[in-house]
Amino acid sequence: MKKTVLITGASRGIGAACARRFAREGYRVAIHYNQNEEAARRVAEDVTALGAEFCLLQADLGDSAAVEALFDKMESSFGEADVLVNNAGIAQQKLFTDLTDEDWRRMMRVDLDGVFYCTRRALKPMLHRHAGNIINISSMWGQVGASCEVHYSAAKAAVIGLTKALAQEVGLSGIRVNCIAPGMITTEMNAALSGETLEALKEETPLYRLGTPEDIAAAAVFLAGEDAAFITGQVLGVNGGMVI
Repeated sequence: MKKTVLITGASRGIGAACARRFAREGYRVAIHYNQNEEAARRVAEDVTALGAEFCLLQADLGDSAAVEALFDKMESSFGEADVLVNNAGIAQQKLFTDLTDEDWRRMMRVDLDGVFYCTRRALKPMLHRHAGNIINISSMWGQVGASCEVHYSAAKAAVIGLTKALAQEVGLSGIRVNCIAPGMITTEMNAALSGETLEALKEETPLYRLGTPEDIAAAAVFLAGEDAAFITGQVLGVNGGMVI
């Protein structure tokens, strides 16, 4: 029987690459988006072309009621998630002293609260089945911190802490929880960086290139599969050696 994966923030970047890669591996793909339905539908077309079933799910993941409704809709029409990829997130570069209350709350609401709400809801059927797989997308900045991205680094570090603690709590129930910490990836999130900055970041990377969304998708598929059956509570750095 085919497994179902729910990928949050799947309308672009890493989430879209994950949707296509999981489809290629034979999964049924639940594609979540918040605002960009047109982009999500383009991803759905790619998934269909790869021979996979899909469903589209819209929700503001910072709203716990909206997350509950998303899962209810998915389970009633598409089935329960065997794999949850918590990918949705935002980034912002700003001096710490310039951060507003709203900047902080928005970052935590999207990058941390959404992971909590989705994971809490996904665990209900997983615990009942004694099987499941949760993959959280953090960042290398959650491991080492980044200047002018304190609130982003804090949220992503919290995701790592959540991953490690939850893996210990649900391991006996047959559920694995892991984390991917991407390095510099060529996505829209980093598109605002200048060519000079991107070149400097490439030169700082031992493998001398920036990562691609497909690099992260490959890691997610690995962690979801049987080849990773004895791996839980881990942070997989996909960063070209920038953080070791």
